[in-house]
Amino acid sequence: MSKLAFNQGTPQFIPLSTYRGYSEAEMQQRAQTFYEDLARRKTIREFSKQAVPRAVIEQCLLAAGTAPSGANHQPWHFAVVTDAEKKKKIRLEAEIEEREFYERRAPQEWKDALAPLGTDSNKPFLEDAPYLIAIFGQKNTLMDDGSKVKNYYVPESVSIATGFLIAALHHAGLATLTHTPSPMGFLNELCERPDNEKPYILLVVGYPAEHCMVPNIKKKPLNEIASFL
Repeated sequence: MSKLAFNQGTPQFIPLSTYRGYSEAEMQQRAQTFYEDLARRKTIREFSKQAVPRAVIEQCLLAAGTAPSGANHQPWHFAVVTDAEKKKKIRLEAEIEEREFYERRAPQEWKDALAPLGTDSNKPFLEDAPYLIAIFGQKNTLMDDGSKVKNYYVPESVSIATGFLIAALHHAGLATLTHTPSPMGFLNELCERPDNEKPYILLVVGYPAEHCMVPNIKKKPLNEIASFL
């Protein structure tokens, strides 16, 4: 059965049995606790080589897979790379694109914006971290009979799933880096993914290095990111 079979034909509905309601006080406490936990999250660029149990990554990927998506087509694929040789090849290809970006393509304004973060074309974390998760979006889904079904809101759906994944990995006690070398077409070949998939993000996953340093940056306050009408 194709993975979209449950979306075809007459829709079937079942009672909502998974919702949990809370008192207003408990809602407030849960919301605050969740915010405080996510506020501890930092994007890092110095990873330990310490191994991470595969079962942890699998559970976090399952969490990502619960994300909402256009027409419930779930147009994503997570290619998990642990092989040292593959990681080395990914680093080499990514650094080629990054050097081109920093030396030729990036306007000075963009480079000035990145300067406080201390980024450059050298990406040792792509080999140091135990996991690289290449996140692909599928513009269409290949059915069992060879036909194609168009997917909808692919960038939005993949972005939401990625957010779920980052939150799940943080909740499990791991650190991440969203790496986006451009273009990323080399990931299709190295991760053995078909042409109907587009790489969006290379998520670097692992433990922080022992003396990991991060930029001293702040997040915008509520009044700068939200309005109530």
